[in-house]
Amino acid sequence: MLDIKLIRTETEKVKEALKNRNSKDIDIDGLLQLDNDRRALLFNVEQKKAQQNTVSKQIPMYKKEGRDTTEIFAQMRELSDSIKEDDEKVREIDEKIRNIMLTIPNIPDESVPIGESDAENVEVRKFSEPTKFDFEPKAHWDIGKDLKILDPETAAKITGARFHVYKGLGAKLERAIVNYFLDTHGKNGYNEVFTPFLVHRNSMVGTGQLPKFEEDAFKLSDGDYFLVPTAEVPVTNMYRDEILSGDDLPLKYCAYTACFRAEAGSAGRDTRGLIRQHQFNKVELVKFAKPEQSFDELEEMTNEAERVLQGLGLPYRVVCLSTGDMGFSSAKTYDIEVWMPSYGRYVEISSCSNCVDFQARRANIKFKNTPKDKAQFVHTLNGSGVAVGRTTAAILENYQNADGSVTVPKALVPYMGGVTVIK
Repeated sequence: MLDIKLIRTETEKVKEALKNRNSKDIDIDGLLQLDNDRRALLFNVEQKKAQQNTVSKQIPMYKKEGRDTTEIFAQMRELSDSIKEDDEKVREIDEKIRNIMLTIPNIPDESVPIGESDAENVEVRKFSEPTKFDFEPKAHWDIGKDLKILDPETAAKITGARFHVYKGLGAKLERAIVNYFLDTHGKNGYNEVFTPFLVHRNSMVGTGQLPKFEEDAFKLSDGDYFLVPTAEVPVTNMYRDEILSGDDLPLKYCAYTACFRAEAGSAGRDTRGLIRQHQFNKVELVKFAKPEQSFDELEEMTNEAERVLQGLGLPYRVVCLSTGDMGFSSAKTYDIEVWMPSYGRYVEISSCSNCVDFQARRANIKFKNTPKDKAQFVHTLNGSGVAVGRTTAAILENYQNADGSVTVPKALVPYMGGVTVIK
């Protein structure tokens, strides 16, 4: 959530930022009018309460003097009723303002490239060159079928489309990747946590998934609980409504969860294979940092997400997302895209974002450098470290052999019980 003071004082900057983010339908002028109405009402209420206090102090004196206070009490009742009406109006306006504020995306950092879509994303760096073969390579869904390790047909019978059953060494490979990611990030100073896969509506609002993206979420029938779309939600909300010590920052966490996304609006996109599933595994990185540290922490987090791909020898590139392609809560995002031979292009496997104080303001997460200091909002960061199913797909495609087998990357062999080839 943005600071209403920023919207008041830098209105044109906010409008321009929303225009660059393709969020032109948000009525900033209407929001400011509500804000003005609220402040005017509050001023009137304070004036009436001051009058009420003054008269209340005079009543004992009037009684002592023997004056008739009937009319004064009638005026006080009328004043009290007027204050209650104004307080109710303020509450109604507060709710309207909050509902609008919750739909306004974060302001992009000045270093973010301006653009309408992913076409304006800027490549920052590459690791390794795209894999080349001296035979006709297959897509990972065909490799998985031929090796009998991926079974979407059985998953469709059990649950529906866009789910997978992993079998044999396919299941073992997925689990090996999760453990490799967690162990690697643990060595890099991230504290591992294992959180619930179910979160309350308040947690989804706190990280920006709600109310704007409710149609993308899987929710329980009572409407207040949701399956996690990413571990970012439960991990960030561990500190909701808390004040942290500045001495403890930055805090670094990694967490594995299954992730659940309805993928509303993505009909027809990546319907085959592991790229766009309703349920998938992911290891997430989350940081809580001081404001002056957060952009350095973003660079470090991105490097740490890259490190697991480097360890697997997978070709990838890093791009800085343009204003039109960024996530709702982000002020700056780097995507890591892995090379997928079947697509003939790079495909997103991680997003690392600095949300500055946007999520912290929604979730009320603050810190103090000393006990006497005024509490201020922390900056939150999150990044995929990385998507597990897409890593499985990338390994199957980039490590496939002419005979149909798949070589296991060296870093995963210990996690695979010594298995070096899936055949």
